Amino acid sequence: MGRLFGTDGVRGRANDELTAELSLDLAVAAAHVLGEAGEFSGHRPFAVVGRDPRASGEFLEAAVVAGLASAGVDVVRLGVVPTPGVAFLTGQQQADLGVMLSASHNPMPDNGIKFFARGGVKLDDTVEDAIEARLREPWARPTGGGVGRVRDDYSLVETYVAHLVNSVGTPVSLHGLKVVLDCANGAAYVAGPAAFEAQGAEVVRIHATPDGLNINENCGSTHMDSLRSAVLEHGADLGIALDGDADRCLAVDADGRIVDGDQILAVLALAMHEDGRLKNDTVVATVMSNLGFLHSMRRSGIAVEQTAVGDRYVLEAMKVGSHTLGGEQSGHVIMSEHATTGDGVLTALHLASRMATTGRSLADLAAVMNRLPQVLVNVSGVDKARAGTDPGLLAAVAEAEAELGDQGRVLLRSSGTEALVRVMVEAESYDVADTVAQRLSDVVRVQLGL
Repeated sequence: MGRLFGTDGVRGRANDELTAELSLDLAVAAAHVLGEAGEFSGHRPFAVVGRDPRASGEFLEAAVVAGLASAGVDVVRLGVVPTPGVAFLTGQQQADLGVMLSASHNPMPDNGIKFFARGGVKLDDTVEDAIEARLREPWARPTGGGVGRVRDDYSLVETYVAHLVNSVGTPVSLHGLKVVLDCANGAAYVAGPAAFEAQGAEVVRIHATPDGLNINENCGSTHMDSLRSAVLEHGADLGIALDGDADRCLAVDADGRIVDGDQILAVLALAMHEDGRLKNDTVVATVMSNLGFLHSMRRSGIAVEQTAVGDRYVLEAMKVGSHTLGGEQSGHVIMSEHATTGDGVLTALHLASRMATTGRSLADLAAVMNRLPQVLVNVSGVDKARAGTDPGLLAAVAEAEAELGDQGRVLLRSSGTEALVRVMVEAESYDVADTVAQRLSDVVRVQLGL
């Protein structure tokens, strides 16, 4: 059996790869490992469990709760709540661990289990490996009064919403701002609109009626056409697209243009820089961030620390450097003053607040960054292991980089799960980027062909 944990928890097709039995066993193992990490002593362990609205989340939640309680952990079920809400409440409620049932932006048949340690922080690889190892070990089962107790407290989502609103600091009214909020028929269909309305915004809800089957279905941050149409139809000032578990967001300006994660990160970085809240005058981003973002930050006197792709790597770099802002082009933005993980609603609130305090439109704010055309080509059926060492390919990359100069860049990445190499090229024009990307893709096929 391969490693169960991926880049963000354990994920798979519900009731196929991700079964009730596996979920129960993972919950037991996590209770033991995180119990030791949290130094349980003198009190009964305590966990909070949330989920997104997927139909499969109902039986998977039951399995996880059963596993935790059977291991002697008291459980509070939060109901449907965003992933960052579980992370926040794990810390705020002083829980020993938190569990979220969600497959984020994946289609409805998938589901996943995400664990949070004490304080609401994601697990590192060593802790995940320890949980997997515990799956194969015998354990002493408590009986009688030693088993965990289970209760529901769906009102805790209100505590999370209050946290979101308070994060803005000095009360900023969004009165007069019309926001279209695409909830992706997901976990933030209550919390998202509630947070914006608490700040005085006029909220137009779309895709906010989950039925267990329609999460992420032609909506949310991976399908933004309906949001763009709704913004134009309602004459809104901005649109916000969340994903299924609301740990990320993308935006749309009043003219229906998409504002991606790089642009959102740039707007927030400048705001925090001006307020003196951008620690070390540094923002953390991934190697996939648009070159226009790097240019924008350089002009503003802000350093950029780049990591591998994945919000976990952004988080790691932020922790090491004590940085206060980081994120990805996909819309995962981490504001460490207020959250231990990416939070789409939190990000959207701070973006809208920037509009309100400056009196500027989203298009005007996002214009601080000139997004360079970016072409990505996936080349399959190749020996990805040689992508960083093949002399012919390296020479072709060097030639392309010299051709583009400071006005473009080349990035080759081997897929972590498939036999393919990703070729990404940025340039001042789409035609140049596409020409260079196709040329390099041909080199990859010839040099690395199986």
